[in-house]
This record gives sequence, C-alpha cells and structure tokens, in this order.
Amino acid sequence: MRAAARAAMVAALDAAANPSSVHAEGRAARRLIENARRDVAALVNARAEHVVFTSGATEAASTLLAPDWQMGRGTVRMGRVYVCEADHPCVLNGGRFPAALVTRIGVDADGVVRLDALTAALGGHDKADGLPLMAIHAANNETGVIQPIDRVAEIVKAAGGILVVDAVQAAGRIPIDMSAGYADYLILSSHKIGGPKGVGAIVAAADLMMPKPLINGGGQEKGHRGGTENLAGIAGFGAAAREAVTGLKSIDAVGRRRDEIEAIVKTLVPDAEIFGTGAPRLANTTFFAIAGVKAETAQIAFDLAGVALSAGSACSSGKVGPSHVLKAMGHSDSLGALRVSIGHATGAEDIELFRAALTGIASRRAGREEAAWVRQNDAGLSAW
Repeated sequence: MRAAARAAMVAALDAAANPSSVHAEGRAARRLIENARRDVAALVNARAEHVVFTSGATEAASTLLAPDWQMGRGTVRMGRVYVCEADHPCVLNGGRFPAALVTRIGVDADGVVRLDALTAALGGHDKADGLPLMAIHAANNETGVIQPIDRVAEIVKAAGGILVVDAVQAAGRIPIDMSAGYADYLILSSHKIGGPKGVGAIVAAADLMMPKPLINGGGQEKGHRGGTENLAGIAGFGAAAREAVTGLKSIDAVGRRRDEIEAIVKTLVPDAEIFGTGAPRLANTTFFAIAGVKAETAQIAFDLAGVALSAGSACSSGKVGPSHVLKAMGHSDSLGALRVSIGHATGAEDIELFRAALTGIASRRAGREEAAWVRQNDAGLSAW
C-alpha cells in the first residue's frame, strides 16, 4: 500500500459520521468521498459523477455483466454477453448471465483476442434478443499481455454493442483515457494501484444507461449500489489514484526491472518459457514456466527464500492448478506457471533476492536430472 493511501485511510477513520447524513459531520464525510471520486475519475480521464464505488472489481463485474439495464424510466435488454477466453474468472463466467448466454472468444498463442472470431460472433448476434454486451480485460492478470482495445471497440460499436473494459491490471500502468470513447464502462480495483483491498469502482462514459443494481439499499451511489459507503477504503483509493497518475511517468523504470528479472530467468534456466512475449505487455508482470518443476513446488521454494510470487492468479489462492489463460493460449500447462509482479517499491535488493532463490531452484533441478540419468543408466547396465 502506498504511504499516501494509508495516511488518507487513517485520517478518514476520524470522520465517524454516515456520509448520507445532512449534518456537518456527515457533510465532512461526504466531501472525503467526493474528493476521492474526482481522483479516481482523473486516473482514467473520466467525469467524477460517472464513478460508482463498489467493494471491488468482482462486484463491479457482476453489476455490469447483467441482462437487464435501465435507461431513464425505460429498460434495455442485453441479449448475450461475449467474453475473452483469457479473462479474469469474474468476467469469464459471465456475471449475472446464464451460462447459455455467454459466448467465449478465443485468443492466439500470445493471449491476444482473435479479432476475426469476435467479428464473426458479433456478426451473428440477433438483436431481436437484445443488444450484444462485450467484456474484455485491457491487460491480462497473469501474462500482462495488453489487448488491442481500440480495435475491439471498433468491432463492438459496428455491431451496435456495449463494451465493458476490465482495466484492473492496466490502470496506473498504461494511460487510460475514458474520453477517447473506446469503452462504455471501466472496471477498476484499488489494491492494484497501491490502495486498500476491498474497494473498487465502475466508471461509465455517460449516465444515460446503467445495469439494474446488484445491491439495493438506501439509494447510495445514485441508486446504483446500496449500502453505507466504505469511507476509509474509498479515501485510500482516491489517494492511491492520485499517486498512480504521477507514477505513470516512471513506468519505464519498472519495465527495465521486469526485463532484468526475465534475463535472470533465461540465464539460470535457459529452457524456461516466458509467455506473451510476442505481444505488448505491462511493464510490471512476467509469467514463466520451468520445465520439469511444478509451479506449486517452485512457489514454496521462492517463499522459503523470502520471495512472494504466485502460481497463476493470486485471486485463485489455495487452488494452485492449470491456468485457464495458458490453456486458452494453446500451451500445455501440466506443471503450472509462475507470475512475478513488481511495482513502484521494487528495488535492486528484491531482484537480487529473486536471483538467489531461482539459483537454488535451478541447482536442485539440475541435481535431480543428474540423479535420474544415473538411475536410468544403472538400470540399463543391470539389465544388460
């Protein structure tokens, strides 16, 4: 967590009043929320009144991926949702749509969505059933691969559809401009930009149309999300958003550290496979597999050496297994893969710690291979 986000949260804890109250203390709490709303909007060049706070990106996705929408006093029907095979599970599963109304669009070997498949799928959409709703990540949460959102938007708009962009991984790492018109809705998460966990946002391009609320209550967030707001979390989110805007200027330095990590991987484990290198990627993410070593085993070894990384998505903690992202990319994933994420606080000492940990893993792998070769040859000699 960024220091500014922590400080904003601590300060907000002293604002004990309900932000919906009209007395002075309530108005002070409301100002904290509205200031944060402006800061989050500024991160993606949107209008503050189009930001709806949620408990996180998963809730935001479940809210937006819904068949029934409102426009003024009328209703709008989404006939089918189209998602990318490599999407985060909260998008991949289609939200509130029944499984029969979820169409998955494939990706190529680098994890980039197949635009021809998307064009064909939307071309066959029957608008008599409702509008097509397309949801896709701006950048993948495992590989860091960046999707061609502008091209996706052209295809979706040509089909008369609505585009939801999961910008959780991308925000604060690549420029996002809501005013460019490529996305109708964005999904954001606080903790991915150095804010607190448990708070996220929906950002709309306009306020003409919104899905029917997932959570009904006392009319908070203009009726789009009921329940008393998480004041401290929202304040921290806003502070992190301010810092993330500034951090975009130093993202190239993060990319150089990522490249250094990948050079270490290829030097110590020449046959390691780094995924998504044929496409543009985020500066902070690398995703690789070590032949003959289970990702879970390597993760434990890294952890014992003081390095925290994940086997696949950290959102699937406790469920180490084959990556649906690698499967969608057409890669064999019997042993799993490791995701390394770095950020503004990652320094040279962290990279050296990673080098030392991987050196130990590579040495143990080499020793195991040599022992296996000896056993195999001993068995052959005995048989002879």
